[in-house]
Amino acid sequence: MLDVKGLHTYYGRAHILADVALSVAKGEVVVLLGRNGAGKSTTMKSIMGLVPARAGVIRFLDQDITGRESHAIARMGLGYVPEDRRIFAELTVMENLEVGRQKPREGAPTWTAERLFAIFPNLAEMRDRPGGRMSGGEQQMLTIARTLMGNPRAILLDEPSEGLAPVIVEQMANTIKALKSEGLTVVLSEQNLHFAHLVADRAYIIEKGRIRYTGTMGELAANDSVRAQYLSV
Repeated sequence: MLDVKGLHTYYGRAHILADVALSVAKGEVVVLLGRNGAGKSTTMKSIMGLVPARAGVIRFLDQDITGRESHAIARMGLGYVPEDRRIFAELTVMENLEVGRQKPREGAPTWTAERLFAIFPNLAEMRDRPGGRMSGGEQQMLTIARTLMGNPRAILLDEPSEGLAPVIVEQMANTIKALKSEGLTVVLSEQNLHFAHLVADRAYIIEKGRIRYTGTMGELAANDSVRAQYLSV
């Protein structure tokens, strides 16, 4: 579904990502773990074309998307949920969802507002509420739901549990499990190891812009030294 090889990304002269490589199979949930500033968000933005890659190859659905505009990548069926949410504060929940609507896509789940309300029951209770009058967790759910209205084949979630109350984190985990059951491919970046264990099949650990470890979540759970070296605060 998604394959990244030899990815190098810069901010000005600062070399942020160095030789990053990862792959994600159809229907898989893969997490990119690392401390704050390790390069997780930059990896997501580079895949999505929001930050240009200086070198490397990014392939989605066996097509080279390296250097393509982000809107073109989105139209291919790769959804992106940024860490800072970016909901339309003056628009209602329903209006936010309509902004994201695209035609059904072959090989991808087809979403309607009513189907999304079944997964996000909190949103169902506030269809006419402006986005700016929602809590952070509710805004995060709305952002994911709006992205799903585009019927993506895969979705990138940047720090979906960041800043959320524990009860909302559990709801978010159940949401990601529900999306996987629909056949959606999910890539998420996270600092919350507990959350990652709840939802992910495999993990990549990034540190100082380089992939330092890859393995299943079970293998990572059994590797105390890796967790202590790269994930402990």
